[in-house]
Amino acid sequence: MKAIAQTVYGPADVLSLREVPTPVAGAGEVLVQVRAAGVDPGVWINMIGQPYAARAAFGLTRPKVAVRGRALAGVVASVGPGVTGFAPGDEVYGTTGRGSFAEFAAAPVGRLARKPASLSFAQAAAVPISAVTALVGVRDVGEVRAGHRVMVIGAAGGIGSYAVQIAKARGATVTGVCGGGKAALVRSLGADDVIDYTVAEVDRDGAAYDVVIDTAGCRPLSLLRRAVVPGGLLILAGGGHDAGGLFGGYTRQMRAPFVSMFARQWVRGLVAGERAAELDDLTELIESGAVTPVIDRVYPFAEAPDAIRYLAQGHPAGKVVVTV
Repeated sequence: MKAIAQTVYGPADVLSLREVPTPVAGAGEVLVQVRAAGVDPGVWINMIGQPYAARAAFGLTRPKVAVRGRALAGVVASVGPGVTGFAPGDEVYGTTGRGSFAEFAAAPVGRLARKPASLSFAQAAAVPISAVTALVGVRDVGEVRAGHRVMVIGAAGGIGSYAVQIAKARGATVTGVCGGGKAALVRSLGADDVIDYTVAEVDRDGAAYDVVIDTAGCRPLSLLRRAVVPGGLLILAGGGHDAGGLFGGYTRQMRAPFVSMFARQWVRGLVAGERAAELDDLTELIESGAVTPVIDRVYPFAEAPDAIRYLAQGHPAGKVVVTV
């Protein structure tokens, strides 16, 4: 089969379209004929091999898995031993640890769900990682509910665009932070107010928010905390675009438990799993009309390296997707 793969770490130039063996669905796995694959910061981190701590999981000197990509949407081609929940022909979406920028990908059934009927394959591929992260952050970590004031920083981005919609669906009053050119998009997602970060900072209204979700990763904790009410919660989602050193931008998340010991607010790093249960919950929100994927650009399969280059620039409005 054809796949976008690499043998060494580096910029997008190390990726190429090549022939690789077609995977086989093992026990508890499904072989998916991929129709579309999502592009997320984890793909970029795995490609460049930085921050260096990531290599403990991805491979010390070269990638353990040559094929890039994790999120996917497609059609079940075959099922492995012990699989009863899916059959060939089913339309699914989810994640794989063995590469989704490929014609076929094997994925554990615990990371797959039936694709929402209302979504195209490209739209569905934009959901599994970013929307799951937003759902866990808003619902499980933030425990957002009606009456809460919520700020989403990076509200037009992959995680942020979902966080705005999910927070609104839970009854919160939402302020989105983004560049002025994306304010109309963020308002269309349900934000009650928008802060243009080129004009005002996140502490414009003082300590006014019960929950602040930071997906941008570029502001000091001291500034972010000034926007949170005493006893409120600051959630750090992702490491931004700082991939230097051992831990890159994730040092903020590592500091979170210690900051909480001495601050008037709680600070928590956000780590979301990739489980079918969250996908099923998102399917309900999508089918109800409460959540709609926002896609910035769709690239054809052979141009997947360009898709990653575009993502790495740091300012997509919503998600970037590759169609296979």
